[in-house]
Amino acid sequence: MLLYSICISVLLVFQVPVSSGFVQEPATLTTATGVIHGTLNLPSGTGPFPVALIIAGSGPTDRDGNSAMLTGKNNSLQMLAQSLAVANIASVRFDKRGIGASAAAGPKEADLRFENYVDDAVAWVKLLRDDKRFSTVTIIGHSEGALIGAIAAERTHANAFISVAGVGRCAGLVLREQLNGKLPAQLFQTNEKILRELEAGRTTQDVPPALQSMYRASVQPYLISWFKYNPVKIVASIKEPILICQGTTDIQVAVEEAEALKKAAPTAKLVIVQGMNHVLKSVPADPIKQTASYSDPALPINPELMKNIIEFVPRAK
Repeated sequence: MLLYSICISVLLVFQVPVSSGFVQEPATLTTATGVIHGTLNLPSGTGPFPVALIIAGSGPTDRDGNSAMLTGKNNSLQMLAQSLAVANIASVRFDKRGIGASAAAGPKEADLRFENYVDDAVAWVKLLRDDKRFSTVTIIGHSEGALIGAIAAERTHANAFISVAGVGRCAGLVLREQLNGKLPAQLFQTNEKILRELEAGRTTQDVPPALQSMYRASVQPYLISWFKYNPVKIVASIKEPILICQGTTDIQVAVEEAEALKKAAPTAKLVIVQGMNHVLKSVPADPIKQTASYSDPALPINPELMKNIIEFVPRAK
């Protein structure tokens, strides 16, 4: 595990006042490979406050929920954090190593492992738990961040865990489903052989040019480290309160994924949010409107989601 030296910048000169009754402060996590940059939203008034660690999803998704692969912003996680602050819940959200302002902290692709993200989340939880400004620590994971958050919650015994648009199956199974019908039959068979090797913990050199972008040699060790985790087993091992939230118009994650998580953790609270999509906005299933919502910062975050999260976050130990 990486050795960490951790700090949150609390000098008043770095605080950004926000008209809604909270301030923003830079949050940094210094690791052996570089600094991970984040944002602390702190409610005004006297604490200690409950605090949420918000973990973004897969790919080049930054602390605010915006992907570098898209031209516009949706600011979903920024809105989540601000809504929490208005409800007197602090939060820290961050650019994962190798992404956004934390790009320099990312190791070479061949050296990156899923556990690096988990270790970072664990380090953030330990930091927040030791900070006298905070009473409880809740982990909120979105999409792939839900798996990272679940593992971190199990390891740290955070006061609560919230899964938002998290899957209930191993990543290899999800990838199969996403590619089914999108690849020619012969290429899909080749894809299956590659996945089986990776799921068995073995790298492979038999990758055709058409699949190099997904299974190039340098990314295979990361995929192996990711594929071995079963979300339902992880969630089942968490002893603290769990909230599972899933939108009905999410075109990336189906409601059945949330139901699988609930089945694995019977005491968890399951909330199916009608009309909410993957970026936490109220959007119908129409493909054109779905695509537009991923780059529309004017769309507010779904209010039912926020109501359930705010009510669920534990205020005191």
